[in-house]
Amino acid sequence: MSEAGLPAVDDRDAASALAASASAPPDPQPDPDAFGAVVVLWQPQPEHVEHLERVRAACRHLIAVDNSPSADAALHARLRAHGIEVRHNANRGGISGAYNVGARALFDAGRQVVFLLDQDSQLGAEFFPGMMRACARAQDESEAFIVGPKVFEVNLGRYLPVFSPQERLPKPERIDERREGLVPTLFVISSGSAVSAAAFARIGEFREDYFIEYVDIEYGLRATRNGVPVLVNTEVELRQQVGQYVKRGIFSTSNHVAWRRYYASRNAVHALRSNASRWSIHWLIELLTLHQVACVLVCEQHKLRKVVAIAVGYFDGLFGKLGTFEQRHPRVAAFCKH
Repeated sequence: MSEAGLPAVDDRDAASALAASASAPPDPQPDPDAFGAVVVLWQPQPEHVEHLERVRAACRHLIAVDNSPSADAALHARLRAHGIEVRHNANRGGISGAYNVGARALFDAGRQVVFLLDQDSQLGAEFFPGMMRACARAQDESEAFIVGPKVFEVNLGRYLPVFSPQERLPKPERIDERREGLVPTLFVISSGSAVSAAAFARIGEFREDYFIEYVDIEYGLRATRNGVPVLVNTEVELRQQVGQYVKRGIFSTSNHVAWRRYYASRNAVHALRSNASRWSIHWLIELLTLHQVACVLVCEQHKLRKVVAIAVGYFDGLFGKLGTFEQRHPRVAAFCKH
């Protein structure tokens, strides 16, 4: 013991430990040609473009799929000058269409893993190395896999939970304290997720008739049905902030516009009903719909438009009427976008 009453430390032991630490090989860096990334753009601001250029420094094979209505020639030229491939998709198929365009191009070029990113996805310096190490571990079990990071939702102030794919009645499981390993789940959010080439071939493309909202949840459920493991890598974190957060009493909302409320309502109903034979999740349909309506009435403006959008989406989901809001209900869509 030392004079202070603490255990004495042998200088030789400390020196040996320091030497061992110094001589330990660093974590291997991933093969830069093994993976690529798709970033979906929508009328990007200067900070989004600067962020995209930083992502390119960490990812050799980067495709920006611009879903903006019209092509910005100057922006596209700037991105190409930084080594970023650009595809103008003009929102065909929504976010699903953008993912499919980018993923097909990267897999056709020989990439083994494709990352899906939003224009405002905030990635740490170790994001790609950490995620690719997790992909290597997942690949030891299956060539087909989806791996997502541990997501911290800024608005909620907590990490998103996982849902066990084995249970008939999936329940949320907190992973706040998990710092190591891969955790099986029913689905991961698309932003930051990695899809293997074998998984894309087995599952198929993202559903363009969903357009936006629940695209990633439907894909994860479809992956699990097809025997593709969906995993959360607890060693890599991604911060996410969705919408304009408003909280009043027990209700909180991301305050999305009316037309997005339509897709959220419709696609939730359709995705949950389509998987009711595998998981007991269909009972959530009415609960989620009522929760959306309550949040709009308590927390949001433009209440009539949003409640109409939710109601129309609910019935379209029940009867499997998918596609774009404008195609399905041109007058209602115009009212909800006014």
